[in-house]
Amino acid sequence: MKAYLALISAAVIGLSACSQEASKPAEAPAPTASAASEAAPAPAESAPPADAPASGAASANSAAAPAAGNCATTVEANDAMQFNTKEIQVSKACKEFTVTLKHTGTQPKESMGHNIVIGKAEDMDGIFKDGAGAAATDYVKADDARVVAHTKLVGGGEEASLTLDPAKLAGGEYKFACTFPGHGALMNGKVTLVD
Repeated sequence: MKAYLALISAAVIGLSACSQEASKPAEAPAPTASAASEAAPAPAESAPPADAPASGAASANSAAAPAAGNCATTVEANDAMQFNTKEIQVSKACKEFTVTLKHTGTQPKESMGHNIVIGKAEDMDGIFKDGAGAAATDYVKADDARVVAHTKLVGGGEEASLTLDPAKLAGGEYKFACTFPGHGALMNGKVTLVD
């Protein structure tokens, strides 16, 4: 019995020592030629272009950098009351521009609904106030002339789109926001007309 316990103890100590050595990468032996080639950076053709945003900024600004002539973008919203971008760039070259809103959360629209409403910056307070009592029309006052474009209200896993004429954005500063009550303070950004 003592020999059996001694054997189990030796096995546990050996496994423990192995797992501790594996967690110390600084003491690892020098890589072999094949390991070095596996660890080498990807070939240049798969690297991002030199003018691409650095690291995590690419996903956070995905809606902010369309190429000239790109006439659509996608904005994501989540259950933490956040859009994945603070700027939507609309190309002047487009006859129509489409913004798709994707709700990446799981909560229903009754408790965590999101929309995108675009209007002049100076009109947004009025759009929020008048929309607060308009639950039946997705928190956007019906026929509000201050609203350039808007999506319907969506819940988790849903999406909606809006289409606008870029010419309507000429002259002035424009914003986008979620008008679900209480969301606009966090969920807003600029709409910029670009070449």
